[in-house]
Formats: sequence, C-alpha cells, structure tokens
Amino acid sequence: MAELARLPLFPLKAVLFPEGLLALRVFEPRYMDMVSRCMREDAGFGVCLIAAGEEVGEAAVPHPLGTEARIAQWDMASAGVLNLVVRGGRRFRIEDHELERDGLLTASVRWLDEPPAQPVPATQARIVALLRSIADEIGERMPAPHRFEDAAWVGARYAELLPIPLLARQKLLELDDVLSRLEIIQQYLHQHALLK
Repeated sequence: MAELARLPLFPLKAVLFPEGLLALRVFEPRYMDMVSRCMREDAGFGVCLIAAGEEVGEAAVPHPLGTEARIAQWDMASAGVLNLVVRGGRRFRIEDHELERDGLLTASVRWLDEPPAQPVPATQARIVALLRSIADEIGERMPAPHRFEDAAWVGARYAELLPIPLLARQKLLELDDVLSRLEIIQQYLHQHALLK
C-alpha cells in the first residue's frame, strides 16, 4: 500500500485531470503563501472539487479524490493578484485533512496508481478524429504533448472540454477504468449529436 504524503489543498469549483491545464487567480493570503512555498520548494498542491462551501472565505469541504497541481506559469499583473496556470499531476485520495491556523486545508493523501497506457479501441476511433479537429481549433489551450493514441489522455481531454456538470466531471476523474470513461464519453457525444 502506498505511503501517505502531506499536501496543501486548494478546493475549487473546478476539476483538474492529470496532464490537464487550469488557469487560477490567487489573491487570498493563505493561497498566496501556499503558492510561494510551492514555488520555493518546487512542490505541488492538491486541487479538489468543492463538495460543500465556497472558493473564498471559510475553508470548503473537498471531494475526497483530487489531482496534484504543479505550477507551469505565473505572473502578477496587478499587486496582490497572482495568475497561475497549473498542470495536473497524479491523482490522490484524501485520508484525512485539517485546517491550519491561516485557514489553509492540508491533507494526508494516498497517491493513486495510474492504469497502464492503453490504446484507444478501434470502436472509438471516431472520437479521436473529433478530438484532433478540436485540438487544431483551440491550439495551445489543449495541453501538449498530444497523445491521441492513449485512451487515458483522450478521455481526460474530453472530460475537461465537454459542457457537463462539475459532479459528472468529478465522477469521470474518479474512474480507474479508462476504457469505461471513453465509452461514457462516446455515448454522451452520440446522445448530443456531436459525433457523426
């Protein structure tokens, strides 16, 4: 069984997938301190969908499964507001969490094993073609390197892009079976006439 690690948490109304990109605006002192520490120590923090509460103010209750965020870009266009782009790393499950004096949530987390790379089945070849055209259209907003042959990567990119409720996005993140994730996405695309 994997050892526990300690991770600061940033509960958000967003779901971050492994290798995905997420833009953040940071202005609360607890998160400014957390980001400064992460940059100094070349460390990550945990992004979790909020189960109860809000992004600003009192600490929110996070869903128990989240994704490590690593800072890819940052700038401070105005005093007191930090703009970040983070890249998703490993998924984790929260074993317990506590509230620090400054209002920051920290957690003991267990890293989840990622499934081995699997090719996209021939039955889903059309969703790969559609994702390629989406990638051409949105350009650098789709994280590189592109791995259209990898079922986990294709499923994660769709889960980020589809106009689905946050809870549905969270359920897709929680799925360990990447082929099931692709099947769910393919059904969604058919139901909404997005796949010809």
